[in-house]
Amino acid sequence: MKKESPYIFNSISELHRALGLPKPLHPLISLVDYKDIVADTSAISKGMVLNFYKISFKTNFKGKIKYGQRYYDFDEGGLSFISPNQVIGETSEEADYSGYTLLIHPDFIRNHSLGQQIKNYGFFTYATNEALYPSAKEKEIIIGVFRNIEYELNQHIDHFSQDVLIAHIEVLLNYSKRFYNRQFVTRSQANTDQLTQFEELLNDYFNDATALMTGLPSVTFFAEQLHCSPRYLSDMLRSLTGQNTQQHIHARLIEKAKELLSTTNLSIGEIAYQLGFEHSQSFNKLFKQKTDSSPVEFRKSFN
Repeated sequence: MKKESPYIFNSISELHRALGLPKPLHPLISLVDYKDIVADTSAISKGMVLNFYKISFKTNFKGKIKYGQRYYDFDEGGLSFISPNQVIGETSEEADYSGYTLLIHPDFIRNHSLGQQIKNYGFFTYATNEALYPSAKEKEIIIGVFRNIEYELNQHIDHFSQDVLIAHIEVLLNYSKRFYNRQFVTRSQANTDQLTQFEELLNDYFNDATALMTGLPSVTFFAEQLHCSPRYLSDMLRSLTGQNTQQHIHARLIEKAKELLSTTNLSIGEIAYQLGFEHSQSFNKLFKQKTDSSPVEFRKSFN
């Protein structure tokens, strides 16, 4: 059976037409109230690619979401962030929700500092099941920002419109960053369980010589094992331990290297190979960077 290709939307106007909505008030930014969508979206909702940012605030959502190649069931509302070129789709015909979605074309922020800084908001690369679930007070704040954006979009466009709208977007993103930090804390038990699983995976990997010889473990490898997105894993670990995933991997690597340097007669090259390095120079450089001494200097300190 031939797999259907996702619908690709290069402009916000194209998406408005597909949703049965009037032409957007601004060609590069739009705020959509889900209750205004009247078109049958069952076809496009099975898979679409948006070449612009999408920030969705769905309340009381029930249904199934596809993000990339995975599916997630929802039984509550949340705030989700989609970056350009991601394949997304709702697969449940009975999906039910209300709320807003903010569409932002990259050209709208391209010549503004946000155009470069938006990639620092890691939640744009989170999976859909890692949505932000705001508290009642946080929901009020989020809705307030959306209404400010709505008000500005309904004014006549002038020289200040873009700056004002981008300022509101930045407020929304910074609040979201704060609220995600709160969510990491309030869901600490689940996150602590995930941290424990991550530590066990690290131990298993670095105690398995065969696995290490295939190469150094990647952030993506651990994220896949823990069924979460790489950026979410790093942000969650940083909130709990102060270190992201890569830093944890390097810390365990150096710990294992010190063990081999101090308890075996293996050469530096053999240790580098056993730890998954293709070239011993790369191992030397990382060890020096993390310990302020070379592997040879560290070994001499034990003789």
